[in-house]
Amino acid sequence: MSTAVASTFATRWRDPLIVLAVILAGWQSLNLWGGDNVMTSPVATVRHAVELFGQSRFLPHLRETLTAYFVALAIAVFGGVSFGVLMGAHKLTGEVAEPIFTALYSIPKVTLYPLILLSFGLGIQAKIAFGALHGIIPIVIFSMNAVRQVNRTYLRTARAMSLTPMQTVRHIIIPATVPEIFSGLRIGVSLTLLGTMLGELFASQRGLGFLLMTAIDIHDVKTIMALALLISIFAVLVNSMMLAVDRKLHARL
Repeated sequence: MSTAVASTFATRWRDPLIVLAVILAGWQSLNLWGGDNVMTSPVATVRHAVELFGQSRFLPHLRETLTAYFVALAIAVFGGVSFGVLMGAHKLTGEVAEPIFTALYSIPKVTLYPLILLSFGLGIQAKIAFGALHGIIPIVIFSMNAVRQVNRTYLRTARAMSLTPMQTVRHIIIPATVPEIFSGLRIGVSLTLLGTMLGELFASQRGLGFLLMTAIDIHDVKTIMALALLISIFAVLVNSMMLAVDRKLHARL
């Protein structure tokens, strides 16, 4: 039994470890080729990232970014699922709204950032709004389609069994729609982070994006690499957790 568990564990982690090894090897090769002025080594980057956490000026910027991200994510999730489910439940509304939201999804959101700045200013509100704008649209689309694609046979069966609306939602609608809605949430989580970081890069006075742009301006390669590493690790961890839950939900179908 232990051998089988070990074999499964090795198989599951083999490919990610190979990819990580290739990335680290390529990273180290670029450092050897171009020197620290082009890209710091993996070890030096990790060391500086750890040092950043010990600096008193770093934590307020980290707190600003995390606050903006999680508030934007809460708005995107609550608003996206609510609007998506409501529009998906009404056939005509869903048919009209789907092409509109699909078109909005394809528009580069950067073009809307000047409007966000005019509306919310340079504070944390603009970053929250820009992050939520990125994340809410895919969540709306997935939630709306999840409700619209519920097998009508299930609903007719519920009526034949005289289920109440709440029983129908609990025993039919939720189990049928949650996997698809969660797929939209997984995309929304990533895009919300992207929007929040873009908001900090373009116009901000605090946050990791602000630190990153400041480091770029003075060509502080060590800080650039450390911040990029921290942001990448956070994004990978969040996306990995969401992907694991997504796979379990779809495996139950």
